[in-house]
Parts: sequence; C-alpha cells; structure tokens
Amino acid sequence: MPILNKDMTLCISLSGRPSNLGTRFHNYLYEELGLNFIYKAFDTQDLAGAIAGVRALGIRGCAISMPFKEEVMELVDVIEPSAASIESVNTIVNDQGVLRASNTDYEAIATLITRHGLNPNASVLVRGSGGMAKAVSAAFRDAGFEKLTLLARNAASGKELAAKYGYRHQVGDPEPGHDILVNVTPLGMDGPHQEELAFEMPHLAAAETVFDVVAFPAQTPLIRAAEQLGKQVITGAEVIALQAAAQFEKYTGIRLSEDQVRRASEFSRS
Repeated sequence: MPILNKDMTLCISLSGRPSNLGTRFHNYLYEELGLNFIYKAFDTQDLAGAIAGVRALGIRGCAISMPFKEEVMELVDVIEPSAASIESVNTIVNDQGVLRASNTDYEAIATLITRHGLNPNASVLVRGSGGMAKAVSAAFRDAGFEKLTLLARNAASGKELAAKYGYRHQVGDPEPGHDILVNVTPLGMDGPHQEELAFEMPHLAAAETVFDVVAFPAQTPLIRAAEQLGKQVITGAEVIALQAAAQFEKYTGIRLSEDQVRRASEFSRS
C-alpha cells in the first residue's frame, strides 16, 4: 500500500458486523493497480452522523451492509434504479458532495442470470423473504421471469414480497419440479445451520440450476449436493465478488477484468 498522504482517496464500509472481506478485496486491487486509495471498514451506532461524515469529509465511496440498507435511503441525494427497485442500498458514491445510492447486489444477480444463460421461461423457486430475496426477486422479474414462487417461513413477509414483484407465495413445501432453485436463507452458512440443505434432494434432482447466495462457505451443502448431481450451480462467492467489482468501478472508474475479480476474491477469502 502507498504511504498515507493528504491526497489519498478514502472509501469505507458501514456495517453492524464489519468484516475484512471488502477491505482485503479493494485494498488488494488498489495496490496492484497503483491507485492512491485506501479502504477501511467501520461499524456505527449513528448512521446519520456517519453519512454526514461521508459528505463532509469527501469520502469517495461507502458500502452499506445490514442493518442500514433501508434506513440510509433517506440520507442520500440520488437513488439509482438498482436501489429504487428493491428499496435497499448497498453502495454510495460521493460526487463532490452529492451522494448517489445504488445496489450492486441486484446488479450482480442480474449479471449472473445473464452470464449463466438462465431461461426466462423456466420456473423458479426462491426460498427466503429477507433483504437479499428482494434483490433476487427484482432481478428475476426485470430479466423477464414470470413463473417464480417464493417459499417463506414468515408468511406475512413472504406474501408481501411476492405481491410486490407480482409472484406467487407459498408457505408449505411445494412439489418438486422447478427448473431453478434459489436459496436466500442462512441455511448452509457458517454457524448453527451450516450442515442444513435449503432444498430436499427430490427438488435438486428435478432442477436444472441451483443458486445459493450464501457466500461463507462458497461450497455450501446445497452447492455440493447439486454438483454431485451434475446440476449447473451459481454460488454466493460469485455474487459477492461481482458486487464488490461493481462497487470498485463506481468508486474508481476502472472496470476490472474477470481475472482481477477472481484473484481479488480469492485473496479476500484467504
């Protein structure tokens, strides 16, 4: 990293539970590309004060994580379509005091739908109704998918989310047969649910593509099981790398190559 200096551009993240993932991803690339930038993760109990600091101090970029993604919307100046469509922000860019908000989670999922050649005529089953479920539902809707069912344990939030995007909601386990399965729950994530499958084996056997947004670990039980069955898989590691790359471009103006994204992602997770 370059020696700290008065001309260095600062980018930050704000989260209830900061990690080193974004810090390592961005700083790795700043060093490789010789950019006079530095990235630092913060937590805060005063979101309004932190965003005022972004504006007042000329902090170039600010990544937003839970639990601030919705609350921060009233503190910015411009809300771009990617954030407006899901009413959730994960990226702020400071353009000379004007704070522009977007959502690169949505952008990453939209990119992966295209990159993996998912068919808009396919039937989709999404399990979960939290914040990431909004990004997934909006991205599939905007890609032209009409046959999507939300499977949510929380009936109220599941019904509300499905209605918002014009999809079907179901509480009980549906019959196997959906072409695309998407997990947006913590099942399979490092922690108490790390050995649980988000979908039972009959669903996996009938599907063509399995998409798990869980990033830690990338090889969740769901992904491992799908690979063993020869299914196309999309991992949470792909989502988190693409959304970070989109943030990087918004902050620096530099579009990363797939190789740069891969290496920075590997470094960030090492």
